[in-house]
Amino acid sequence: MTSPLDRIRAIALVLPDSEERESHGQPTFFVAGKPFAQFRDDHHGDGRTAVGVRTSGPDEQAKLIASAPDTYATPSSLGTEHWVAIDLSAEADWTLVEDRIARSWELSAPAALLEAGGR
Repeated sequence: MTSPLDRIRAIALVLPDSEERESHGQPTFFVAGKPFAQFRDDHHGDGRTAVGVRTSGPDEQAKLIASAPDTYATPSSLGTEHWVAIDLSAEADWTLVEDRIARSWELSAPAALLEAGGR
């Protein structure tokens, strides 16, 4: 069985110019030096396995959390930057996870990369 981190890697690293490196002790995925996804497993003892991704701003962040509180949460230390944590429990919707990681990549990628065809 594939681990949640392996699935996140497979989703994130297929995106153009993506790379993985550790940030704040967590596997984090970057495009052009900007983070777009961070895998978290029991981060600060919260007991959750999740991936943090960017949103377009506070309105989208609040809307996602309000619409599906079992799926989305405010991630510690990234919430003020308008990220959401997506729960990766056994019931995770991996199509949704893939879409949100790709959207986060788009929010982080430089305009020139997006103009060149992006993903």
